Amino acid sequence: MPYLFYNIAQKIKAYQNVHPSAHLYRMGIGDVSLPLCDAVIRALHEAVDDQANAESFHGYMPECGAPFLREAIANYYGEKGVALSPEEIFVSSGASDELGDILDLFDRESTALVIEPAYPAYVDANVIAGRKIVHLPSGRENGFLPEPDAAIKADILYICSPNNPTGAVFNREKLQAWVDYANQNGAIILFDAAYEAFIEEPALPHSIFEIKGARTCAVEICSLSKTAGFTGTRLGYTVIPKELVRNDLNLNAMWVRNRTTKTNGVSYIIQKGGAAVFTKEGQKQIHENIRVYKKNAKVLMNALDKLDIWYCGGRNAPYIWMKCPSKMGSWKFFDYLLNEIQVVGTPGAGFGACGEGYFRFSTFGNPDDTEEAAYRLTKLLQK
Repeated sequence: MPYLFYNIAQKIKAYQNVHPSAHLYRMGIGDVSLPLCDAVIRALHEAVDDQANAESFHGYMPECGAPFLREAIANYYGEKGVALSPEEIFVSSGASDELGDILDLFDRESTALVIEPAYPAYVDANVIAGRKIVHLPSGRENGFLPEPDAAIKADILYICSPNNPTGAVFNREKLQAWVDYANQNGAIILFDAAYEAFIEEPALPHSIFEIKGARTCAVEICSLSKTAGFTGTRLGYTVIPKELVRNDLNLNAMWVRNRTTKTNGVSYIIQKGGAAVFTKEGQKQIHENIRVYKKNAKVLMNALDKLDIWYCGGRNAPYIWMKCPSKMGSWKFFDYLLNEIQVVGTPGAGFGACGEGYFRFSTFGNPDDTEEAAYRLTKLLQK
């Protein structure tokens, strides 16, 4: 079966071949629409100039990340009350790459547990590796935030919070239950925190390392793609605590060995741009952009409220997960929106079997397009 977003792209291509002049209102794939902030652009230009002079030129970078960026990220965590050493932070080319690469640490005979609906790459990467997968369904009845099942045994646990695709966010109590489960069963949590910057409720955790016991059972994978608009620039980071040990093997040391063997690091220019994100100026500017996407979310949420359609997400995440109207299947609803009002979203079935009957909207689009899409959606579904 084709990858979800490839399948969507083919459907869109077929529609545009028939309607070449149609304007599509794209709220499907989670790509950003705002440019990199000024602080990042200035840092990138400065880094390019550095490469033009022998005195400031940089060749190969440290495979695990430049010290200046690792220190900046550690300070960012420190401001949130999480103490990390720079050596526990590994700079990567992005969360998507790292979610696949990190599986090098695990035996192919291990079992992965995936909470569904789920980002398709969690499943696909483990299928490629030939690994056994346990699917833990979630639904509206538990807010798409299931609790661990003591009867299920797995070695790798995928948790994404804020969640893609549902936008649901684990609170401290629910996340503590998963940390306790992992420690009791010798499992490791792969915590996807790509959207942590969108959390606005103070009581909700941004990092799994805010939870007691997480340093002995969790790896956190983060991205600057949605946080700071690095989708086309590619930069992320992974946190592996030094206390994380399994079978007398230290995973931090293992990942150092892996990265120094299999990569030559991320470019100096991109890392300089990334470091600017964590400055006071950079943080102010990226959150101004995030507020634009939050406004998009509010526009869509207001439309769904007016239509009395159930949804979750939006407030603490850049995704809105809605129930398809009239018991419509998710792919049928996709075709309906595309053909009737030229709005593109993502069918819930693409995120696992329990996503059927639901639909995901991304809020990263152009604000004017989002306003028009919400208007068209309201007009169509009020019929």
